Amino acid sequence: MRAEATPSAPSLVLRPWCVRDLAALIEAYQEPAMRRWAGSAMETDADAAGWVRAQQQGWAAGTRFGFAVLAKDPGSSADHLVGNVVLKEVASGKPSAEVGYWTTAHARGRGVASRALEVLTRWAFDTFGDDGLERLELLHQVDNPASCRVAEKCRYSFDRVLPAAPPAFPLDGHLHTRHKEH
Repeated sequence: MRAEATPSAPSLVLRPWCVRDLAALIEAYQEPAMRRWAGSAMETDADAAGWVRAQQQGWAAGTRFGFAVLAKDPGSSADHLVGNVVLKEVASGKPSAEVGYWTTAHARGRGVASRALEVLTRWAFDTFGDDGLERLELLHQVDNPASCRVAEKCRYSFDRVLPAAPPAFPLDGHLHTRHKEH
């Protein structure tokens, strides 16, 4: 899948995660903010390989669809990792599923998350809408205003504050939703 280039940003490619992404994944997780928001460590090839394997298993099971988000290097034909978007908790006949995302440090503030999330959102409703998917949910901790801005930009409406659920969610969170357009 693709997000076309804009006057200020390169095109994005969204594709399933694969083994060739291991080094870029480990590099992305070296940044302190990434470790804080992701809630997990990714320090070795084995850590990254296990994470990629889990993404591939989700695809095979049809319940979790993780995409590496890549951008073209300026002046090059090479792509580099700028983020991740995921559709999770998908089930036949279930009216809702959850979306999530993260961006690498050098990609933040450049519209990567919102552009990739918009592509994922359209794909989710196009792919699973006829099987009952009516609503997508986006959750983030209250101390992450950037995620709030991404949600709003992608027309995910604020629904409510969710209570903290440590250890995975140590702080209260926001629930945003977007409904399938008919």
